[in-house]
Amino acid sequence: MSTNNVTITPRKAVTQYLSAERVAEIINKRGIGACITGVASYINQDFLRWNSFDKCARVANHSDVGVIELMPIADDKSYAFKYVNGHPTNHRFNLPTVMAFGVLADVETGVPELVSELTLTTAIRTAAMSAVAARALARDNCKTMAIIGNGAQSDFQALAFHHLLGVETFHLFDIDSGATDKLEVNLAKFGLKTKRFSSTKGAVKGVDIITTVTADKTNATIITPDMIEPGMHINGVGGDCPGKTEIHADVLRMGPVFCEFEPQSRIEGDMQQMPADFPVTELWTVLSGKVVGRSSADQVTIFDSVGFALEDYSALRFMRDVAIELGMSETLSLIPAMENPKNLFGFIGDNANSAPLAVPASRGVPAYVS
Repeated sequence: MSTNNVTITPRKAVTQYLSAERVAEIINKRGIGACITGVASYINQDFLRWNSFDKCARVANHSDVGVIELMPIADDKSYAFKYVNGHPTNHRFNLPTVMAFGVLADVETGVPELVSELTLTTAIRTAAMSAVAARALARDNCKTMAIIGNGAQSDFQALAFHHLLGVETFHLFDIDSGATDKLEVNLAKFGLKTKRFSSTKGAVKGVDIITTVTADKTNATIITPDMIEPGMHINGVGGDCPGKTEIHADVLRMGPVFCEFEPQSRIEGDMQQMPADFPVTELWTVLSGKVVGRSSADQVTIFDSVGFALEDYSALRFMRDVAIELGMSETLSLIPAMENPKNLFGFIGDNANSAPLAVPASRGVPAYVS
């Protein structure tokens, strides 16, 4: 095919698909430590290309019980988005608090080249992002970390800080003792040392790093100024939407505050408590060497993390590349394949005798309801 003497090669709209089960298989084959390290490497590479991306804050729809969000980003080659929710009381339905999927598409044609689960992958990328920030901001030779909030994300945070920073001992606290039981069992499988505490104040005493990763959608003050010691690095992960905070405003005044994408973080992060002129620094400027992160061993540093679409782009690329490397690619028939792309209606007739892929749910009743 040629247009204006330019030869155009016909393409097929092939969409790679990664199910939750396939991603779990990839993680098992490659190893959780290697996957976290790999995603961290991709994040670091992409943050160094910060100005190459068309960025915006995520689009969020809030309700009394949670939030549903879309997180888009693009460069001149690829477009990516993630659909993700946050519903802290989903355990009532035996559902995860966070569920997600994502798409990686070709900018030139718009073809969705990858559709992937992102629930497992988001857990990995969130932990990897925390570790990337801590490597740039925490003091050297960190060995202890407190994890406040021992739910679904806590295991990944611990493994990321162990593999990427060498943290050896984890202090644990959660108002739900069962969550701490779970975390202790999972970390013991990797030979990691844990100590459980009956309060946040007890858990954070004497540690190098504090990670907060709670789920309740409320303006909480989990970390207060009296808990902070010289040289600590605070990794604030759970405060990630309007009306949801974890860190007392006076803690934010104790040291430089770093974030991912400032326009989004000022709305969603712990810094939503602060005035518009409160100074914050985007992490990419530290990773690229434009700005100094930590200036002394005694300095307190704060990473106010809310999760940004560029991290999902990095994680999607990593999972796609590993799936191809391991020969674990599947395809999804998502886009109609037509001899004549202008005859979309004809595709219906061409597939009149196609067998249904699944038994439809009863009329008016969602398929997942039992």
